[in-house]
Amino acid sequence: MDAAIDATLLHTVADGVATIVISHPAKRNAMTAAMWRALPELVAGLADDPAVRVLVLTGAGPTFCAGADISSLTGDAGDPGDSGAAGAAGAAGAADPRALAVAAEEALAAFPKPTLAAIRGFCVGGGSQLAAACDLRFAEEGASFGVTPAKLGIVYPASSTRRLASLVGPAWAKYLLFSAELIGAETALRAGFLNELLPAGQLDKRVAEFTRILASRSQLTQAAAKEFADGRTDRDAYWEDQAAGSEDTAEGVAAFLERRTPRFTWTPAP
Repeated sequence: MDAAIDATLLHTVADGVATIVISHPAKRNAMTAAMWRALPELVAGLADDPAVRVLVLTGAGPTFCAGADISSLTGDAGDPGDSGAAGAAGAAGAADPRALAVAAEEALAAFPKPTLAAIRGFCVGGGSQLAAACDLRFAEEGASFGVTPAKLGIVYPASSTRRLASLVGPAWAKYLLFSAELIGAETALRAGFLNELLPAGQLDKRVAEFTRILASRSQLTQAAAKEFADGRTDRDAYWEDQAAGSEDTAEGVAAFLERRTPRFTWTPAP
């Protein structure tokens, strides 16, 4: 069942897949300060939910996310229904929207299970920041991507810059950050920002199919692989202990030999 965080972030959980929907259609799903603040708490709750094995981030309607609501950068206006309070000096976090965005990005990146951004239309600014924080990115033809702080005179956060460069390489990261120009989905695929590019009308079907695959696999393998791929290499002994204490390997081998679907039981510690 859908649950609204502030009427602009929604989530569902079904068949092991949690889906977060960015919904702010009046501004192409631009993230307000309240949405940035809500995302880490929502992600943390889903991380602790044993029913969740995969997380999908997407946008409502034909757009993924057009970035941050510019009014939250100026401090001239608050979020809908907030009477300007979100921009007031002294409100925790509201005086620095970049800090709110980084906190949301880092919470998404730290999610202990596979994450996938399903992208249509504009994926710009803070939208690209959130998409880059996911493990995987699938997009529909016609999507556009851009990292736009150079249009506003904003210093892009170091952690976000490093994450972008790790995906597309330093040359493409500089191209995007220096120019603030939008690139098409084919170029984003070629640059390495996207994992898959789907024909129009095929994104939902492919995401559903692929997340079913992810949800059926060993969470032990996925959790260890995510840490190692993200550059954390100081927990080899921890993962060796986890594997030794788990029945996933024996179950996987038995299922292979018996030609049946494995029933993996290892789950991340809360």
